[in-house]
Amino acid sequence: MKTKLLLGITGSIANYKACEIIRELKKKEIDIWVVMTKNATNFITPLTLKTLSENPVFIDMFAENSNFDMPHISLSEICKTMLIAPATANIIGKIANGIADDLLSTLALSFKRNIFIAPAMNTAMYKNPAVQENIKKLKQSEKIFIIEPEEGELACGDIGKGRLADVNKIVEIVLEDVLS
Repeated sequence: MKTKLLLGITGSIANYKACEIIRELKKKEIDIWVVMTKNATNFITPLTLKTLSENPVFIDMFAENSNFDMPHISLSEICKTMLIAPATANIIGKIANGIADDLLSTLALSFKRNIFIAPAMNTAMYKNPAVQENIKKLKQSEKIFIIEPEEGELACGDIGKGRLADVNKIVEIVLEDVLS
């Protein structure tokens, strides 16, 4: 039986890199289950992620799905590790402050195992004191690990810290947990 990983995808221009993450993890025989926020669907389609992951993609906590009556509980029980990549300031704030108003944030709050969060956002957003305070809160948890963003050129053309960490680095970090 393959090890299962829950991949959360939020509304970020870096979503195309989630496809690369899925492909790399699939090469290691990891079974990927994707949960998207509604905003994420503006950047990448559920069909693309379903095709790559070879599993249904979940967006709405209350959508009918024959295999999972309560996906916020079922998915947290079957998956060994959770990765949110890319993670927006919005999802970071929700998790840090216990807000569960969509499937992904609810899953993050109910997930009992390790959660890896890979932020991706504009430098001004990343450096915002509120975002930094939320990241600080998350780092205090024994089960949440931040995969720091990189410095470089951002989608908006700015240069600074906030770019999603290198896909190979994310995969390497997550594989250590998934395969342990």
